[in-house]
Order: sequence, then C-alpha cells, then structure tokens
Amino acid sequence: MKVLIKGNVAIAEGAIAAGCRLFFGYPITPQNEIPEHMSKRMPEVGGVYLQAESEVAAINMVYGAACAGARVITTSSSPGISLMQEGISYIVTCELPCVIVNVVRGGPGLGNVLAAQSDYFQAVKGGGHGDYHLITLAPWSGQEMYELTYLAFDIADRYRHPVMVLADGVLGQMMEPVEIGHLPEPTPPPKPWATTGAKGRKKNVLNSLEIVGEKLEEINRRIFAKYKEAEEKETRWQEIETENAELILVAYGTSARVCKTVVDLAKEEGLKVGLLRPITLFPFPSKRLRELAERVKAMLVVEMSMGQMVEDVKLSVECKCPVYFYGRTGGVIPMPKEVLGKVKEILG
Repeated sequence: MKVLIKGNVAIAEGAIAAGCRLFFGYPITPQNEIPEHMSKRMPEVGGVYLQAESEVAAINMVYGAACAGARVITTSSSPGISLMQEGISYIVTCELPCVIVNVVRGGPGLGNVLAAQSDYFQAVKGGGHGDYHLITLAPWSGQEMYELTYLAFDIADRYRHPVMVLADGVLGQMMEPVEIGHLPEPTPPPKPWATTGAKGRKKNVLNSLEIVGEKLEEINRRIFAKYKEAEEKETRWQEIETENAELILVAYGTSARVCKTVVDLAKEEGLKVGLLRPITLFPFPSKRLRELAERVKAMLVVEMSMGQMVEDVKLSVECKCPVYFYGRTGGVIPMPKEVLGKVKEILG
C-alpha cells in the first residue's frame, strides 16, 4: 500500500519489514521520528524498543544483540554517531551484522538540526580506530529509505558486517508517498557462529581482543576480503542522461535530487549534462566513473559539505578528466540555479 510518511518513518518500517525486532537508541534531532515510531511499532510486531541512557550504551546493546544473531538496528544523528564509534569498531572486529542509521545534521560540534552531508568521511572511511570501512547505502527518497533499510539487513547478514544507511535531515523530515508492504518476507541465513547457548555444541566466542599480531592481521585480511567481494557484487548507482553528456554531475542523497533538477534545466538550455548518483558510497562505483571520465569534458561533484566525496571521485577517474566541486555546508542546501551557474562556468 502507498502511504504519505516522513523518510524517518520509512526507515523504521523498512527495518520492521526486514524482520528487525530489536531497536536500541537515544533521541537526537533530526532523526527522532525513528525511535518515536519504533516505540509504538515494536510492541505491535512482537519486538523490543529500548531507549538507552546514551548513544554509547545503545551501540553496546546492538553489539550484544548482534552476538546472539538477532537482526538489530540503532539510529542517530551526527554527534550521536560519533559517540558510537568505539562500539562500531568492536562490532566490525567480531564480524557481526547490524544496521546503523545516520540522519546527518549540520556540524562540526553540536552544529544545528539542518541537513548536511559532512559525515561522509566518517561513514565510508571507518570512523573509529583500526583498519575497517562500513558498507554504506545512500538513499535519495522516502521510497529508498524504506527499501535500502530492508536491503541493509540482507547485506549485513551476507557479509557478517555492519551496514550504515546514510541519510540527512531533509530526507528524514520530508514527507513523500511511499509504497510499503511489497517486499518479500525476510529469510535471514543460519548463524551457527551466534552465542545462543552452547548446550549440545561447542561454545562460540566472539571477541574483539587479539593479542597475537599475526592472528589480528589475519582478521583484518579476512574483513578486507569481504570488501573486495562486496565491491564486485554490491556496488550500486543510478545514471541519468549520461549517454551523450559533456559534463557529469556526481551527487548522492538530497544533493542528487538538486542535481536531477539541474540536468533538466541544462537540457532546456541545450547543455549536455548528466548525473551519476552513487547508491553505495562504500563500495564506491569507481569503475563506472572511470569509464565515463574517458568520454566527458569534466565532472562536477555537488555535496552539502566542504568537499568529501569529491576526493573519492578524483581517485576514481585517475586524472582522465577534470573534477570540479561545488558545495554548501552548515545546513545550507545548494540550489539548482547555483549549480547550473557552476556548470556554465565549467563548460564556458
């Protein structure tokens, strides 16, 4: 059925559709509708909602539930996600599946409750201590907030690894028609590694501490082998009007919605402009960007930050074409005419 809901509510419903029955979190704007909705819905579906005393407590509750093999989620916004980083690093080392949602707000510091994309580095480069990344999904609509959250649980189970859904304050607060209830019944895989009680079997030990260097190195190599497999099997993106484009915009989330309008405005003026929207920010669609770079005049990365994803785009294209940047930050959203002006400047 199609319902008019906020993106935050769509995330909550996507998690429930995926079979998640455990929510641990702490309130922070602009994601508060998620715990609010979960506090009502979890008891209705036989699940558990628990407001932790802090984000640090919440991520450690996720840690414990994931050890037991449960599908579990926590959600927060920028400063709250920062507080979770130590726990996330432990979860990665123990190779535990879970879903973490960041509805990004303006920063740094307490910042404000407006939309931003300035947590990109934190999401895709690890965020905490040690060698790791988070598999990161970036929705751009209420529909994708629902469907990508559902998908996040499958990917987390497939790779025994945490998955982040990276949204922003606009997407979380915006209301759109969302089709819900159409996704298949979840079928989580067997989890023989889970700590569900050792009666009749050898006990399972899930531990993030490894004193012997060679053994910890082995864990690191095993985790990075998963990233290689995910790069081959999970990389997702969308292209709009890229076939004959002279300039390609690269943007995700709310910025991509702005850039879709820019593509339409440019077309009206006879400018050949396309859009590539990464849906997975890690693994990043580097191969496709490199292919496109061989036949366009330039790329323009648009972000609600001082420029973070632009570094990954530059690395991806390997100097095959110039890469420019346009960004607004602090909760300010770039407007289509601003971006179009930059497009005209680049194309002369």
